Amino acid sequence: MSGRDGVFIAFEGGDGAGKSTQVRLLAEVLRARGREVLLTRQPGGTELGAAIRDLVLHGDHVSPRAEALLFAADKAHHVDLVIRPALAAGQVVLTDRYTDSSVAYQGAGRDLGADEVHDLQMWAVDELVPDLTVVVDVPPEEGRRRRGEVHDRLEAEADAFHASIREHFLAMARGNPQRYVVVDGTRPAEDMHAEVLARVEALGVLDPVTGGAP
Repeated sequence: MSGRDGVFIAFEGGDGAGKSTQVRLLAEVLRARGREVLLTRQPGGTELGAAIRDLVLHGDHVSPRAEALLFAADKAHHVDLVIRPALAAGQVVLTDRYTDSSVAYQGAGRDLGADEVHDLQMWAVDELVPDLTVVVDVPPEEGRRRRGEVHDRLEAEADAFHASIREHFLAMARGNPQRYVVVDGTRPAEDMHAEVLARVEALGVLDPVTGGAP
């Protein structure tokens, strides 16, 4: 892990993959082991982030470059106000989406260039990367089936858009297996959870926390 006091874990994947369920299940275990956990999401997690989320996902058309810049602004604000203070306080931060989503959605999906969007995101968060990134992987058609009839502006994109995003998540994971774990999002939630726990345990996050002087 890094020199931070806390631990930073991000959950990534396509729309409808089941990330939120996995975040909740992991938080329950960590809290039962005595860890202080902060749950957050991006875009969102702050008042500014919630406004950006509503604007980009539910508002009128936003150009691809403006979309990338708005998501970068959300992350810059979110990291400074929420994530870094929580890590400095020794908390475990679990986030539903982080910078990889922007690289996949705007870089690959919007065809703005993965390297360019990655550099923008890293500047926005001042190079803060998770200790572990969990990619919950589902085929685009399965994600669409799970979402049903209600879609935000990004969810409503064609399956080809979501297929390019899925492949980019998997490519990022293949390129850095030390920091990523890919779980099959079509499996039962408890099976995925067990796989995530096994990887998290290697970080030492699940070690019991004891109070008092030695």
